[in-house]
Amino acid sequence: MGFGMGIKKGPVEDTSKVAMTMKAFKEWVLRNLDADQDGKITKDELAEVVRRRGEWFAGLKARKGIRSADSNRNGVVDDIEIANLAEFAQKHLGIMIIS
Repeated sequence: MGFGMGIKKGPVEDTSKVAMTMKAFKEWVLRNLDADQDGKITKDELAEVVRRRGEWFAGLKARKGIRSADSNRNGVVDDIEIANLAEFAQKHLGIMIIS
């Protein structure tokens, strides 16, 4: 897949002031991050969402996010690793996740 193909455009749902459950977070991730709907989040998909949220250093944050969440080191975050991505999102994207 070439750069930019399948990447969603436009604003991302504002989650900075809303607490959500892990289930709601997973749904948000699939709706807002998974541009090609393959069930996996890539560095480019995460960077685009960080950028659309108005954050600086989107590529750097995305690399850090994937690295921290990707426990099997296959380069993507899949369903099993969503909890790891949730930890990153809370620390770096201002998303609040409750039990």
